[in-house]
Amino acid sequence: MVFTIEEINNSTELLPGIKLGYQIHDSCSTVPLAMHVTFQLSNGLDPVFYSGDNCSQSGMVMAIVGESASTPSISMSRIIGSFSIPLVSYFATCACLSDKQQYPSFFRTIPSDQFQADALAKLVKHFGWTWIGAVRSDTDYGNNGMSSFLDAAQKEGICVEYSESFYRTHPRSRIQRVADVIRRSTAVVIVAFTTSAELRLLLEELSNEPSPPRQWIGSEAWVTNQDLLKFSFCAGAIGFGIQKSVIPGLREFLLDLSPSIVAASPVLTEFWEDAFNCRLRKIAAIDESVCDGTEDIQTLQDPYTDTSQLRITNMVYKAVYAIAHAIHNAVCQDINSTALCNKFTRVEFKQVLTLLKKVNFSQNGYDVSFDANGDPVATYELVNWQKMESGSIEMVTVGLYDSSLPDGQEFLINKNLTWMDGGTHVPASVCSDSCPPGTRRVLQKGKPICCYDCIPCPEGEISNTTDSPDCFPCLKEFWPNTKRDTCFPKPVEFLSFDEVLGIVLAAFSVAGACLAITTAAVFFHHRTSPIVRANNSELSFLLLFSLTLCFLCSLTFIGVPSDWSCRLRHTAFGITFVLCISCVLGKTIVVLMAFRATLPGSNVMKWFGPPQQRMTVVSFTFIQVLICTIWLGLRPPFPMENLTIYKERIILECALGSAIGFWVVLGYIGLLALFCLVLAVLARKLPDNFNEAKMITFSMLIFCAVWITFIPAYVSSPGKFTVAVEIFAILASSFGLILCIFAPKCYIILLKPEKNTKKHLMNKN
Repeated sequence: MVFTIEEINNSTELLPGIKLGYQIHDSCSTVPLAMHVTFQLSNGLDPVFYSGDNCSQSGMVMAIVGESASTPSISMSRIIGSFSIPLVSYFATCACLSDKQQYPSFFRTIPSDQFQADALAKLVKHFGWTWIGAVRSDTDYGNNGMSSFLDAAQKEGICVEYSESFYRTHPRSRIQRVADVIRRSTAVVIVAFTTSAELRLLLEELSNEPSPPRQWIGSEAWVTNQDLLKFSFCAGAIGFGIQKSVIPGLREFLLDLSPSIVAASPVLTEFWEDAFNCRLRKIAAIDESVCDGTEDIQTLQDPYTDTSQLRITNMVYKAVYAIAHAIHNAVCQDINSTALCNKFTRVEFKQVLTLLKKVNFSQNGYDVSFDANGDPVATYELVNWQKMESGSIEMVTVGLYDSSLPDGQEFLINKNLTWMDGGTHVPASVCSDSCPPGTRRVLQKGKPICCYDCIPCPEGEISNTTDSPDCFPCLKEFWPNTKRDTCFPKPVEFLSFDEVLGIVLAAFSVAGACLAITTAAVFFHHRTSPIVRANNSELSFLLLFSLTLCFLCSLTFIGVPSDWSCRLRHTAFGITFVLCISCVLGKTIVVLMAFRATLPGSNVMKWFGPPQQRMTVVSFTFIQVLICTIWLGLRPPFPMENLTIYKERIILECALGSAIGFWVVLGYIGLLALFCLVLAVLARKLPDNFNEAKMITFSMLIFCAVWITFIPAYVSSPGKFTVAVEIFAILASSFGLILCIFAPKCYIILLKPEKNTKKHLMNKN
């Protein structure tokens, strides 16, 4: 501050011809002493240094530079704000001081903790840390700063395992408790919003019984303090610090100390004696020596002479210049690029306060201005404590943070970072590991939102992002993969000619049709033989034709369902089976009528001759054709995708359209079959080998048994097996008819021709 004021007083551009006076007071970091000095400065009654000079306003304070801490600054600002005396702090960062309603005359050259809190939260989020611990000074700086950080962290989805506060005057047990919390915690990352004095006490306590490795995140108050680098277990610490700066001429000013200057200042005297371990006084203690004048400050390696880390110093430099520019604008006028100043102009506090809000200048390349809250533009260096090969720890600037840049572009990391224990990989600090795709997060009861369990997505749902809070269902035509992170189109299932079941059923269908055709060929070749003629050859050929159609219609049930195949399969099945049963019914009636005709005086056969037999078959078949026509006209079968039977695949099938139509068709077939069975049972004990009612009875028993068992099997079979059951019923009943009715006759025709005689057929048992 003294250097800056002398530099301004020697300037020919800023306040030319005017010299600024000053008083320096030490508050000793206590609020009562700071308040005492504030009242003194406000009254303007203190004696003035350099009283011999021609001062314009003896004892009138234009502005105050300070305080370094937030708590004293709050107290001071409450008092001098009533008098509109500007207070420009270089190190008070509490965000609360930005409230112009409470602190109307407060300014600062260091950014508000609100910016730092936001930056720290974004830094933590940037490295993927969602589970952290927090410690703070139990002061306005620590409490308000941590409160701002916790609010920002919550917005970023960061959870805090613990938040502990302490102060340097607290008993040691309090600090030990905080250290124990750190040792027991599961959070690897610790955000410390403390001053250097408090953190030193905590680190000393932790050094007595080291905790597991921890990644420290620091605020500007301690992360650039070189005195703390001795704690090696803090290697890898990162945080935001005030930018390093260069102040030309400062080092030379600091080293320009003559014995007379040192002796005139109690502060410099104390510094000189501590630095060189001697006493300037003539009388020294027994174990002390008297300074003899050979001490050379140029050779001294001391923080006083080290100007390589000018951070807060530059904030003081800018604060003094800001006040000087405000006073310059009050007492000087620029005429032809030359500043003319009147040092006798009376300047009021409010005038300096108003002009201080408007200052905007650049000094040594550093811009100085204040926003409406009295805050500067927030820029920070990202500092990393890196362990060197020699084992020492050094502060390395690895990036920048500029709050004036657009969202997402504030960070610039231009160097590699090292982490706790000198590692090069970013440590993990999470309460729960990330939930992979295919799972969803379920919060653990009684714990923060960062603590959760990963639950697999339920059936039919997926999640395709990490840490998904919910699973969402696939579209109805899609189904999740085994990992449940992607929806794939459901496989379409139907009874096809390419699968084993379809091939087997198709083979039996073709074989049955070939068997019917072969039987018809045998019967046609032996059409004049007694056994063929005795069994009503016309109905036999018609029955074989209908059986051929029955076998072939089962092929329409195999393959991709389409409009024509859905309509054809059920109607063809219904009509061909009615034709088949009608033929069997006709043969059964012929048997009964034939034996009635052998009775004396009976002329039954003339009423049931070939025309009547053909009419019977046509009539019964026409009724089924009519039923099918009505069915197809009103609500015909149609292809559909069945999504309800199986969740994971689509069944491509034929919907009945009208279930009533289907069951009427099936019921009509059953009614004819039952009627035929009753007649066959009545005719089964008629005499002679001519009687084929026994074979019809067996065939009808098989037919009825197949279709009775078909109903529950059809209803309960899922998917393509419904179609397979229907095909099996068609084939089984068709084979039952052809084998029971025609196999014995073919056996006699081909293997026992001696029995194929009229004498044998007319022989009575």
